[in-house]
Amino acid sequence: MDFLFDYYPYSPGRLGTWHPGLGVRLEGDWEPSSNAHAYAHDGTTWGVDPLTVDRVRLALALGILRGTQGRAPQHSCFGMHEWAMVYRTSPSDVRHESESLRLSPTEVASVVDSVGLRCTHIDAFRFFTAEAEPLNEHTPTRARQANDEQPGCIHTNMDLYKYAMWFQPYIPGNLIVDCFELAVYAREIDMRASPYDLEHLGYAPIAVETIDGRREYASTQRDIAARADSLRQRLITGLTAVDTAASASTRHPAANRDATPIAATSAG
Repeated sequence: MDFLFDYYPYSPGRLGTWHPGLGVRLEGDWEPSSNAHAYAHDGTTWGVDPLTVDRVRLALALGILRGTQGRAPQHSCFGMHEWAMVYRTSPSDVRHESESLRLSPTEVASVVDSVGLRCTHIDAFRFFTAEAEPLNEHTPTRARQANDEQPGCIHTNMDLYKYAMWFQPYIPGNLIVDCFELAVYAREIDMRASPYDLEHLGYAPIAVETIDGRREYASTQRDIAARADSLRQRLITGLTAVDTAASASTRHPAANRDATPIAATSAG
């Protein structure tokens, strides 16, 4: 789980800070303790101000989420991205150097050569070794991410947490937690299917070097994709509402805000 707080730059404190999301007004003796720039006070209640959202980032996220949702899932990569990251490299140069490999470098290379590489996710592909890159059936890029992503990909579904956190506090805290819980599960499957030996940490391998292991991985991948489908739709719905609210407002972003500055604090 620690990996998620390194890979995604959001602290446990920020994850644990609840926000109600767009459309909810908070009464009483309360002031926002984080993301204060995104809140406005109408004299009686507090609520998030859609005009403070980063519209460029919002358009990027919606483009990726909608593009992914509208595409058919693929379940034939068998988690080979982690293998491609150590393909034809020495044990001292592996990405997660604190962990040992379950197979020898020669065996890892043989599995990759036999199973093949079909990765569609730029943030996995960019860590491939130079020798593995030309073996991949796709060449995902950052510029084409909205066209490359597909809903069967474990990393794509893990990234729902990233997009949820991009738009804290505009979307409700329960959706962020739901996305985080799926990311934790997806990461567990991701590493169990890797060539690393993690049994000392309590994670039995999904031996994708075998036919049975690949069947198990594909089945679990489908389960994650099914859970991600509803979360992705909830994100699209929530972010579309933010975009619509920001587009519909005719006032200046600074208007109708409490005149007293709020010290923006964040555990993130």
